[in-house]
Amino acid sequence: QVQLVESGGGLVQPGGSLRLSCAAFGFTLDYYAMGWFRQAPGKEREGVSCISNRDGRPYYADSVKGRFTISRDNAKNTVYLQMNNLKPEDTAVYYCSTRDYRNSDYTCDDYNFWGQGTQVTVSS
Repeated sequence: QVQLVESGGGLVQPGGSLRLSCAAFGFTLDYYAMGWFRQAPGKEREGVSCISNRDGRPYYADSVKGRFTISRDNAKNTVYLQMNNLKPEDTAVYYCSTRDYRNSDYTCDDYNFWGQGTQVTVSS
């Protein structure tokens, strides 16, 4: 069964860190760019960070540049999102995602296959 399974979310104080993991099952990440998206209550889903499978080039939304780092371990079929200096406005459900066709583009455009999401809450 093809699926993406996220883990690592939780409650953290402002300024804290979390690392999200996304394990892929039923397909190999080698052929796919991957991404992290988030959706806060009452807001649209937005692309946070995406990464090419061809050269590892990353994309970051302006709101997370310098604080978040995306990485991938194709041997483990897993993608990570290291989140540092978290802010209350980072609170959202975070989704791992890919495209359902082979595409190496590093941007967060045209993603259409999603994990179930993991909640990240930044609060004191």
